[in-house]
Amino acid sequence: QVQLVESGGGLVQPGGSLRLSCAVSGSSFSINAVAWYRQAPGQQRDLVAAITSGGATNYADSMKGRFTISRDTANDTVFLQMSGLKPEDTAVYFCAAGPNFYDHPYWGQGTQVTVSL
Repeated sequence: QVQLVESGGGLVQPGGSLRLSCAVSGSSFSINAVAWYRQAPGQQRDLVAAITSGGATNYADSMKGRFTISRDTANDTVFLQMSGLKPEDTAVYFCAAGPNFYDHPYWGQGTQVTVSL
């Protein structure tokens, strides 16, 4: 079984930055990619970015340039650095993992990000 624990969410002003962390533990031999998704109230859950064990990355078009996904292999942690945050970035951000960019059967509980004055 794979466990994912997100941290780093909170309240930030427009234009500010946050770094989210996703700690991966458990039977990670089946994990080749870790992704971040987000879900705003009343909206569907959307892919933000993903990174493979080989370091390849994939971003939603609207996130390119503001969000950066990275990994600390030694500590089994994946990060999402967010800058230039906007109120419309307010959402619950979820970490997910699986065998590739698009198949993610394992999910964390999510962390709230609120962008507001």
